[in-house]
Amino acid sequence: MTDSNPLAELAERPRQAAIILDVDGTLAPIVAEPEEASVPAETRELLGDLVGRYGLVACVSGRRGDDAARVVGVEGVRYVGEHGLELAPEAEAWAERLAGFADSVDWPHEEGKRLSLAFHYRTADDVPAAERALGAVAERALAEGLLPRWGRRVLEVRPSIAWDKGTAVRQLVAEAGLRRALYAGDDTTDLDAFRGLNGLELAVRIAVASDEGPDELEGAADIVVDGPNGLAAVLGRL
Repeated sequence: MTDSNPLAELAERPRQAAIILDVDGTLAPIVAEPEEASVPAETRELLGDLVGRYGLVACVSGRRGDDAARVVGVEGVRYVGEHGLELAPEAEAWAERLAGFADSVDWPHEEGKRLSLAFHYRTADDVPAAERALGAVAERALAEGLLPRWGRRVLEVRPSIAWDKGTAVRQLVAEAGLRRALYAGDDTTDLDAFRGLNGLELAVRIAVASDEGPDELEGAADIVVDGPNGLAAVLGRL
């Protein structure tokens, strides 16, 4: 739905609210090579303004936190990487196991991270063949006690622990002592973040729509926007 009242209510008391955002496909347009992604200058300016006015501005990304900071490039934003696993002390115990699994998979576009793995296939010449090959990788990950999950042209493999973007969002909001929050995202893992807002005094869930995004994301959202440019327009209203 497109009712602007939740946004207006959030903006009335910005110091009491959190703005939490995904990065790729949400703030930064999707590109063929993940390392080439960047947030447009106009969006960076909007984020810088929000940092100065809101109680918390954070990014929870599938990337490492330091890499998310590089892509976004705005000081004062709290960056949490690997789908929130960087906030989970128990995730570190899985790092060696994940590294061993990554070494056992022959894939040209594996994103190097400590606490999760990402096997991209956006540049694959034969997408169905790539999905079949990665399907076998997903089955082996499950057999080895890991948790596979599909996203936008990517297979992610993570520790089998009760931690996700929703857990991270709840922790960030609680640590900041806030009861109001907005979250925007574009992919399957952002559904977890939407659920992480449950129970707050005011929650605004924004789906950043795309042809590749999951249909259920839009169904779970309060507001649906068209791509990163659509989200930037919303940020300008805050």
